[in-house]
Order: sequence, then structure tokens, then C-alpha cells
Amino acid sequence: MIALVTRISDEAEHLWLEALSLRMPEEKIVSFRHLNEEDRATVDIAIVANPDPMDLARLPGLTWIHSLWAGVERLVSEIGDSTLPVVRLVDPQLSRTMAEAVLAWTYYLFRDMPAYARFQRERSWQQLPYRRPEQITVGLLGLGALGEAAAHRLTDAGFKVIGWSRSAKDIEGVETHSGDDGLNAVLRRSDILVCLLPLTSETRGLLNAERLALLPANASLINFARGPIVVSEELLQALDAGRLNHAVLDVFDVEPLPSDAPFWDHPRITVLPHISAPTDRETAAALVADNIRTFRRTASLPSIVDFARGY
Repeated sequence: MIALVTRISDEAEHLWLEALSLRMPEEKIVSFRHLNEEDRATVDIAIVANPDPMDLARLPGLTWIHSLWAGVERLVSEIGDSTLPVVRLVDPQLSRTMAEAVLAWTYYLFRDMPAYARFQRERSWQQLPYRRPEQITVGLLGLGALGEAAAHRLTDAGFKVIGWSRSAKDIEGVETHSGDDGLNAVLRRSDILVCLLPLTSETRGLLNAERLALLPANASLINFARGPIVVSEELLQALDAGRLNHAVLDVFDVEPLPSDAPFWDHPRITVLPHISAPTDRETAAALVADNIRTFRRTASLPSIVDFARGY
């Protein structure tokens, strides 16, 4: 039996249960909420979305876990020293959706939309000089599947793209860097900096005052990764001082963003409600089903989460 273990709403869980069951009619998939003790003993696979670790601990025959999310830092943190293999969602559709969002909001900054919105509020008729895409350097932090897809979208649009990742990567048309010196080199040249890094012990607080100060004058930031990668107070200070031009933030330390958070009304910040790359239920269910069928047939798993790295 497969258990669907979540801390999402009943309605959202029901939709996931329908999608997964449709893709795996040969499997019995049941919400953990509806399992009795006898049923729990027969569960060998858990499909999860923000699961309660105590619920997972009540599945004595569990052999592995499949996450419905690409980001697994919360899951890794909460299940701690578990020896159970965890498979995270790697969905090409997610990469396409994220690349679309990166390009859209890069255009938003490139074409000075925040300034024109301000001019409208001020009833001020002003025209800013046009810059060509090749005059703008976009720095990408994170060159995994999401970052690589975004890099291709940006280079196709004519932007100059440079990127940084924890380990060395080679992407056609992109100047890539790694290591501390590489990070500093990317920051110093990024007119628009896009963060797509996973949240780990190494990336938490990575974009602090010291590193933000390396960005060129009037640079902008797009954070579509995780909130704690950016030190919020130090970002606000850089924006208030005019060292940074604008920040597009889709992720925050606390979500939903509290109504009294200073980001809401800041004139140099665009707030998004974590919508840059939502999981596509249809394509995700198909991928999970393929992985489970492969496991049933061969006992092999796709690449599993490295708990030491956090992803």
C-alpha cells in the first residue's frame, strides 16, 4: 500500500490523491488520515507533501519516501537522521515554468517597469533610455535543472548570462563559475541577479550585506529560491541606501508573508506570493507514477536526496 502523507488542506490533498490514483490504478493509494493501525503496517511507500514526521514514524514497513516538491529542505530538516531514502520531484515542466518566470521578471526589471509604475502613481510623464538585452548581464546563482533552463531562456532573449554553482558546470553560451572567488566574480558583474539555489546550511544567509555590496550600482535582485538565503534586514538596508535598485521577492523567511512585514509597502520591492514555479499536479503525478513502477519492476530508485548536502 502507498500512503499519501501531507499537511496540506483536505481539498488539496484530495486533488493529489485523485491525480496519483489516476496515474497508478494498479496501486492502492490512501491518505494517511484514513489509515487504521492495520493498514499502516502494510504501507511500503509514502508520497509526501510537508508531512508530519510523527506520521511517517507510524509507518513501520516504510521503505522509501517520494516528495511531491522539488525543494526538500523542510523535509530533510524535520525527519533528521532518518535512513529512509527520499526521492524529490525532478519535473521538466517545473524547469520550464521557472525559466518562464525568470525571463518574465528579468524583462520587468530590464524594461524599467518599477520606475514606470512609480511615474504613474506620481502622474509623471517620463521616458527612460532604452537598453538592449546584450547590454545587461544577468547573474544566475544555481545551475541545476532550474538554473540551466533559465539560462537558455535568457541567452535566447539576448541577455549576457553568467552563472555560479557549488560545483563546476558547463552550459553552452553561459560563462560559469564555482567556489568563493567565482561567486564574487558573478556578483560584481550582475546587473540583475537571479537566485535559484537550494536552501542548505551553506546557502543560508549567503546573500548578506557584504555580498550584496559587491553588486554593481543600481543592480536588482530576483529571489525565486528560498527566503533565508537572503538576509532580509541587510537587503532592506541596501535598498534604502539606494545601493540596489529593486528586488523581486517570491519567497520569504515566513510564509504566508505577515501583513506587517516591511516588504509589502517598500517602494523598491515587488512581492509575489510564492508563484514563480508551482508544481504541476498532472506532470508531477505522472513522474511519481513512473518512478514507483520502475521501483516495483527493478527495485531501483532514481537519484535520492543527499542529507548531508540538503538536496
